[in-house]
Amino acid sequence: MIKSLSDRVELNNGTKIPGLGLGVFQIPEDQTAEVVKNGIINGYRLIDTAAIYGNEKGTGIGIKEGLKATGLKREDLFITSKVWNNHLTYDETIAAFNESLAKLDLDYLDLYLIHWPGQDAFEESWKALETLYAEGKIKAIGVSNFEIHHLERLKTFAKVVPVINQIELHPKLAQKELREYAANMDMKIQAWSPLMQGQLLKNEVILDIAKKHNKSAAQVILRWDIQQDILLNVKSVHTDRMISNASVFDFELDDEDMDRINMLNEDLRVGPNPDEFDF
Repeated sequence: MIKSLSDRVELNNGTKIPGLGLGVFQIPEDQTAEVVKNGIINGYRLIDTAAIYGNEKGTGIGIKEGLKATGLKREDLFITSKVWNNHLTYDETIAAFNESLAKLDLDYLDLYLIHWPGQDAFEESWKALETLYAEGKIKAIGVSNFEIHHLERLKTFAKVVPVINQIELHPKLAQKELREYAANMDMKIQAWSPLMQGQLLKNEVILDIAKKHNKSAAQVILRWDIQQDILLNVKSVHTDRMISNASVFDFELDDEDMDRINMLNEDLRVGPNPDEFDF
């Protein structure tokens, strides 16, 4: 379990990833540089973007500004991006990666993910990721939004085990079975939308536990993840909220708190179902 914002978790290939990162989903390109810079200044070392977000260039500018402001080096950061569904052939994935790298203005990525299983059309894309990984252009490769049957299929041809499956995960969608399957593959789970796009911030159970610990609802939810060794990306354009989201290491949820939150699970999604999406 991570104990600070700077703590890293070792992945199955030896790469170490910060346990709590800053996501830039739906942040406009012209705001992203400032958000990323402020995130780095305030202690975030993992920045998570994607081709489809349309803000990789701004992310790259923010990385450079953040490094300059803090005196950190590139290797002090962990940068993730993802290939989108319209680039899942081998050559398209290679081209998409090179385009992302150019927009970010980086020499390598720490982690590159297949963003969605793409109606099961991910075999060529994964082989392209393996090539890029073997060439040293990516430190680690993984997947996102893969269900168990997608992972079963991946295992039939993959030479490299994914280090991460990044999935929608929050108290209303606990993903217990998928988490157990991933653990058996020695693959970490990383949560996106851990606050359920804000829908959980007024939940009475969460608020009651937050009052008990003199914390915010968001801090309680993020702490619930951390105590289960779930990796996290949280998004905010506001510096004060970034700081608040990272202030989750000075308290601990007891067994009763954890049980009450666990009981909120309804297998309820706010994002697309990986077996039903058509984009």
